[in-house]
Amino acid sequence: MSTRQLHLGAMIHGVGHGWGEWRHPDALADASTNFGFYKQQAQLAESALFDFAFIADSLHIHAKSSPHYLNRFEPLTVLSALAAVTERIGLVATITVSYTEPFQVARQLASLDHISGGRAGWNVVTSWLSGTADNFGKTEHPPHAQRYRIAREHVQVVKGLWDSWEDDAFVRNKDSGEFFNPDKLHTLNHQGEFFKVKGPLNIARSRQGHPLIFQAGVSEDGRNFAAQNADSIFVSPETFEEARAYAQDLKQRAKAFGRDPDELFILPGIAPIVGVDAADVEARYQQAVALVSIEDAIVALGRPFNDYDFSSHELDAPFPDLGELGSNSHKGTSDAIKRLAREENLTLRQVALRFSQPSRNFTGTAEQVADAIQHWFEQGAADGFIIRTPLPDGLAKFTELVIPVLQQRGLWRREYPGKTLRDSFGLAVPQNRHARNRVA
Repeated sequence: MSTRQLHLGAMIHGVGHGWGEWRHPDALADASTNFGFYKQQAQLAESALFDFAFIADSLHIHAKSSPHYLNRFEPLTVLSALAAVTERIGLVATITVSYTEPFQVARQLASLDHISGGRAGWNVVTSWLSGTADNFGKTEHPPHAQRYRIAREHVQVVKGLWDSWEDDAFVRNKDSGEFFNPDKLHTLNHQGEFFKVKGPLNIARSRQGHPLIFQAGVSEDGRNFAAQNADSIFVSPETFEEARAYAQDLKQRAKAFGRDPDELFILPGIAPIVGVDAADVEARYQQAVALVSIEDAIVALGRPFNDYDFSSHELDAPFPDLGELGSNSHKGTSDAIKRLAREENLTLRQVALRFSQPSRNFTGTAEQVADAIQHWFEQGAADGFIIRTPLPDGLAKFTELVIPVLQQRGLWRREYPGKTLRDSFGLAVPQNRHARNRVA
């Protein structure tokens, strides 16, 4: 067995990541609000020993949003339900810092962590769609840099609240009548730039201490935030070289923040298409391609640009000069799209299809997909992957065909290493800060 092990997460994304996946003949058209679908996918991932199931989210839609975004479950609700029908797989919820209060988030995630026996994770997002402000009575959407200042303070407060109670604070002595030791209850009394939170939190720490922190930092602000705060980072690179450069950069930043870079896990998102032979692979790939229309691709391209409408531009003309558009939205992704279009002299049509059609990077037979995963993993481009699938049976095919090959090569586990999400990542339980100070 390899001493370094892969990490895998399954994105459970209802009717699909794109606009047309729900139209596949075998797709459940109501999957985004069908708990049976989520249960089946989570249990399938758990049977293959995945580290976690991941639920993405956002808080603003419009008439042209993708079908999954238009009608879907709230992450913490569905993950709490999944906690009751799974045993070992981690449960990672996307929650924004820009439109929530730290006390609320700390309490909800601590509850999920207790319900699941220590399997909760938090994907921290800052929300890039400006229309979100309209749903929360805000006069304006916070600027990009400010959103990351909010994120740093928000996470700091949440972690402080998670340490409100020392691990042995609840005595529950029926004879003496002592329910808790008051010396081991701590009030936060936080007053910062964005939040004022007294505390303490009204729920104890779970068996893993703190839920794990996930983040997807691409911009300069995002990378620094992730390197300083995250346990694991999601990223969507186009190439192996881009992925490795990103991983090296984030590990170096983590080290500069005084962290062990080996305890920061870089997980690129991939959409493997697996077949039993070359003909089957090509047929399945063409099925996925057929689900992407140019009209939908144009709409999808607008998302990182705050849902910009590209339909006013000529499809086969050079990609338009957008100036600073996107800088206050999904800055890292929008900057990367503009840079790619400029460097490769692409048309709008080419850019839209490039980012909507499935990649061939992880398309092939089980051995070929395993080869690509092994190459990225062993050459420092990834510590693991987030698996999403453009075809309805994609996760089933991956677990049935690719997982056994990875196990044969000693790259994938044959049993869970423990009961918590921290156990799966090999991360220690963080010591309660007040207990640590007491010892010091």
